Amino acid sequence: MTQHDTIIIGGGHNGLICATLLARAGQRVVLLEANRNLGGLAATREFFSGFNAPLASTLYAMPEKIVAELQLDQHGYTPSSQTLDLIALSRNENPIHIKADTIGGAEVGESTSYGDYQSMLRTFAKALAPFWSKTMPAISDRKLSSLATFGHLGIKLRTMGRADMLEFFRVAMLPMRDLVDEYFKSESLRAALCWDGLVGTSMAPRSPNQSVITVLSRMAGSHGGLHTIPSQGMSSLISALESAAIAAGVEIRTETPVSKVIVGGDEHGQQVDGVLLANGETIRASRVVSSADPKTTFLNLVGAPALEIEFTNRIRRLRTKGYVAKLNLALSSLPKFKGLDEPNGRMITADKMDDLEFAWDSAKYGEIPETPVMEIVIPSLRARGLAPEGKHVLSANVMYIPGQISGGWTAAKKQELLSRLIAILDLHAPGLSTLVEHAELLTPEDIQNEFNVSGGHWHHAEPSVDQLLMMRPTYEAAQYATPIPGLYLCGAGSHPGGDISGNAGRNAAKAILS
Repeated sequence: MTQHDTIIIGGGHNGLICATLLARAGQRVVLLEANRNLGGLAATREFFSGFNAPLASTLYAMPEKIVAELQLDQHGYTPSSQTLDLIALSRNENPIHIKADTIGGAEVGESTSYGDYQSMLRTFAKALAPFWSKTMPAISDRKLSSLATFGHLGIKLRTMGRADMLEFFRVAMLPMRDLVDEYFKSESLRAALCWDGLVGTSMAPRSPNQSVITVLSRMAGSHGGLHTIPSQGMSSLISALESAAIAAGVEIRTETPVSKVIVGGDEHGQQVDGVLLANGETIRASRVVSSADPKTTFLNLVGAPALEIEFTNRIRRLRTKGYVAKLNLALSSLPKFKGLDEPNGRMITADKMDDLEFAWDSAKYGEIPETPVMEIVIPSLRARGLAPEGKHVLSANVMYIPGQISGGWTAAKKQELLSRLIAILDLHAPGLSTLVEHAELLTPEDIQNEFNVSGGHWHHAEPSVDQLLMMRPTYEAAQYATPIPGLYLCGAGSHPGGDISGNAGRNAAKAILS
């Protein structure tokens, strides 16, 4: 048995960030990762001989202050200053290029509308940005510091000006379809602009709830929500986070799955006492911080007998069904997409918003969509070392793909989906299918099994109104502490949610040290 101050479960980016900050504060920290590689969904894997890709291929939500605070530049990480255009592909029209401030190839007047649209979103995103990096107090919290946080939020909204504040409250919970309909006419443009509010969730363009809030949270990143690919790939970020953790004194153990969080107790109540590893080893500590998803943490690692039944029921009811599949292709050469000089952006394959809506309709009934929609990048154009010289990696996020389908995900069903995806790619890049040396298709079920994420959900829990802010993942566990003294959360299931931002890991460390 080994004594530590803090045990971190999970070596994704949030776990690494939390571990580093705690170790810098003088704690003896050990980080335990079940898989061989650190990084979680951002871990780069060789999916075919010489071809590498992470599940998360781009960065868009990580604030500059986290990179600076962890001094990642001193550990080999160099952020990219080159952002990716968002490209709306259409089978019948020329592609539309969507940049930071302008669009090209759209109808007359769309550029002006896009400027107004972006200005509005930036105003709202700027007002909300400080609160993604804060602990959101419980509604019942009456401490002065907590009231100040709520007061600060009110002030930020009020200082936008009366007109902008009223507009914020009007659009915040609009379906993405309603919002883009107000500004744009082009069908493929509207579909592409919906994407960033929907991907990774179970929402469709017509779904009311929080899609606009999701867009605003992603715009708090270093480039205002625009995507980048580090010049050395996502692996350079994870390597830098690992290096920073080791420099801070964190002990890192990979291929070390945890089977149980040990909860002791006496007449004074419960208290975390460490973890039991799958190999039978016990590691003792008075604090355990889990970057695993809430269902895995509470239902699998802690166990219902150690929790109040009302709390357990709320955790069981968390919506964690993933709807994103991942397609990685090893290509013998660079494909030629119709209307593009070079496929050097994020390409959305939706002619119209109904393509998204109909795919979602199929998925919610457990069916493979007739026409799945994709966000395609070729990261090997930006990051060296992902593919052999002259060859390329195509990486696509595929919506809406259910984690569970009738009869289960058999080899035949996966081949059916893969064939549909390749056929769609051939429509936009004729002959692409002849370049494929190998294809890897990961369904949400595969993501769940390979990355230990309940439901294969990107964000560990649906980022909906009842599972956001001071309610994420649920009350009594929404401020990183949990009902069990000594047990904390620091993963995507905590505020502010998923994406590769690091805010949840940083916020948890700050809450523990406060």
